[in-house]
Amino acid sequence: MIELTKQEEEAMQVIWNCNGGFVKDFLDVFKDPKPPYTTLASTVKNLEKKGYVKGEKLGNSFRYLPVIKAEDYKNTFMKNFVGDYFKNSYKELVTFFAREKKISPDELREIINMIEDHKSE
Repeated sequence: MIELTKQEEEAMQVIWNCNGGFVKDFLDVFKDPKPPYTTLASTVKNLEKKGYVKGEKLGNSFRYLPVIKAEDYKNTFMKNFVGDYFKNSYKELVTFFAREKKISPDELREIINMIEDHKSE
């Protein structure tokens, strides 16, 4: 899976949320400040070249559908992120957030409960 730029990732998030559509549809969903139409159209074309979306010609326009699932991208991104920044250790990731006070003790307990619930399955 080819890594996305920040701009491509933002566009891809909108495309996933819309479950595909036309560039105009995607532009309507973007929060302000919205990118110019031509910039977004170029970004979507780059996503097509990278294999993230597939364009389907309808009349004079193209409808774009996601090819890569959001969950698949998230899994790959997180593996790379944890590998690059936390030595492949999810424990180090959680420790970082705990030290930075980005996660509360209640949230940690909730995570522990989820892990323990999945162990019994």
